[in-house]
Amino acid sequence: MQSIYCRIQLGFQSQFLRNFVMLIFFPGSHLHHMEPVNDTQISEFLLLGLSNEPELQPLIYGLFLSTYLTTVFGNLLIILAVSSDTHLHTPMYFFLSNLSFVDICFISTTIPKMLNNIQTQSKVITYEGCITQIYFFLFFAALENFLLTVMAYDRFMAICQPLHYMVIMNPRLCALLVLVSWVMSALNSLSQSLMMLWLSFCTDVEIPHFFCEINQVVRLACSDTFLNDMVMYFAAGTLGGASLTGILYSYSKIVSSIRGMSSAHGKYKAFSTCASHLSIVSLFYCTILGVYLSSTGTYSSHSSAIASVMYTVVTPMLNPFIYSLRNKDIKRALKRITGMSVI
Repeated sequence: MQSIYCRIQLGFQSQFLRNFVMLIFFPGSHLHHMEPVNDTQISEFLLLGLSNEPELQPLIYGLFLSTYLTTVFGNLLIILAVSSDTHLHTPMYFFLSNLSFVDICFISTTIPKMLNNIQTQSKVITYEGCITQIYFFLFFAALENFLLTVMAYDRFMAICQPLHYMVIMNPRLCALLVLVSWVMSALNSLSQSLMMLWLSFCTDVEIPHFFCEINQVVRLACSDTFLNDMVMYFAAGTLGGASLTGILYSYSKIVSSIRGMSSAHGKYKAFSTCASHLSIVSLFYCTILGVYLSSTGTYSSHSSAIASVMYTVVTPMLNPFIYSLRNKDIKRALKRITGMSVI
C-alpha cells in the first residue's frame, strides 16, 4: 500500500512540475489543451548499462571505480598545485584549475550511480533522479565546452598579443569569462531539463545506456517530442558550433603568428604552450563528434553507450595527465606537493 501511495505521489509531483513548465513557457495556453493524449507517468527508469553479462559486472565495476578515483585524484592534484604555487597564479592556470574542477563534477554525475547499480545489482533510477542527472550532465558538458573555448582565446592573446596580454587578460576579465560560461551552461541545461518534465512515458522505461543521456530518454517518450528535439539540436548546433568555431579561429591565428616567428626557439615555446590544450580539445570534440555522427547512420544504442565512455570518462581522466606530462611548471608544483618527480 505504501509503495502504491509513493507512486501516486510521484506522479502528482511530476504532473505539477509539467503544468508549472507549461505556465512559464506557454502562459497564454490552456493546460488541458497542451496535455498529451496518453498521460501515463512512470516513477522510475531502468539503466541497462554497458553489458548484461553477469560475469562481466565485477570487471566493469573495478575498471570504472579505478578510472573514477584516478580522475578525481588527478584533477584534485592539479587544483592543489595551481592554488598553492604563486608562479601558477596566471590566467592560463586559473582556467586550467576551473577545467579540472568541472572534470571532477562531470564524471561524478554518471559514474557513482553506475557503480552503485552494479554493486546493488539494480538498474533502477528514479524519474526525479534521471531528470537531475540530465540537468547536471548537460550543465558540466556545456561548461567544459565553454572553458575549452576560453582557454583557446587565452592562448590566442598570449601568442598573438604578448605585449598586451597581462593588461587584457586581467583577473576581472578572467573571472567574468568563467562566470558567463557558468551562467550560459546553467540556462542551457535548465531549459532542456524543464522541457523533459512535460513529456509522458508509458511502459518502455529501459534506457540502453549507463546514465540518463537526454537523447535516449526522449526516445522513450510516448508523447510528441518535436519541440524537445528542436531545442536539443539547436542548443548543440549553437553552443557547440560557436565554441568550436571560436577555437578553430583562435588556432588559425596562432598558427599564422607562429609561422611568422623567425626564432626556432620562439616557435617551439609558443607551440608547447598550446600543445596540451590542443590535445584535450581534439580528444573532447573528436570523441563527441564520433559518437553522434556515427549514431545518425546505422544507429546502435549499445555501441553509442560504449563510445560515450570516451568523452564522459576517458577525457576527464586524461586531462591532468596531459597537462602534467607536458608542462614543466605543473611538474615542478606537483613535485613540491607530493615529494615525487613527475615523468
